[in-house]
Amino acid sequence: MTVKKMVLAAAAVAAALVLTACGNAAEQAADVQQVAATTPAPTTSALPATTTPAAPAPATSSSTPAPSTSSKTSTSKKTTSTTTKAKAAPAGVPCSATVDACVDLSAKKAWLLRDGQVVYGPVQIMPGSAGNPTPVGTFRVSGKVKDYHSREFDAPMPNSVFFKPGIAFHQGSLSKYSHGCIHLSPSASQKFFGTLASGDTVQVVR
Repeated sequence: MTVKKMVLAAAAVAAALVLTACGNAAEQAADVQQVAATTPAPTTSALPATTTPAAPAPATSSSTPAPSTSSKTSTSKKTTSTTTKAKAAPAGVPCSATVDACVDLSAKKAWLLRDGQVVYGPVQIMPGSAGNPTPVGTFRVSGKVKDYHSREFDAPMPNSVFFKPGIAFHQGSLSKYSHGCIHLSPSASQKFFGTLASGDTVQVVR
């Protein structure tokens, strides 16, 4: 009997708990509906989620430019100026050392030169008179005539070497003034004729 009473008592307690639970369930259901009405449902967008792209890494530029390597090496060449000194004329010769023939009217002498050295002379000459002077200056040999005959003076002038129009070295009197030419002895006129060539320099000084 005692056991039955205990079982019945336990059954009664369980039934009371069930009834309590059911009553609370109705209230809980109402509370759930109220929360669902007041709390907005989360909105879901149909668009795909946009992700912000990561910022590109800054370009790293070297602040120091790479040295340019050139295969050519610029070397400044020193310009050496060579000053050619004028050759001094041989002793006793009043003309430049660069001439080929020299005539001194005052001394009545003449020379032949090559490379600044006397190769012949001095020899005696007879220049032009005061009325027909031999021109002074530097000239070039323009031509030679072995057996020249002057039509102006109707006179032979062997071994003529012309260095100015109408003026020449040639064989002539060493005691009588010329009309502007340079008189030479027969041997000297031959030497001048054989040595001087067209274009050679003749200098006449006073």
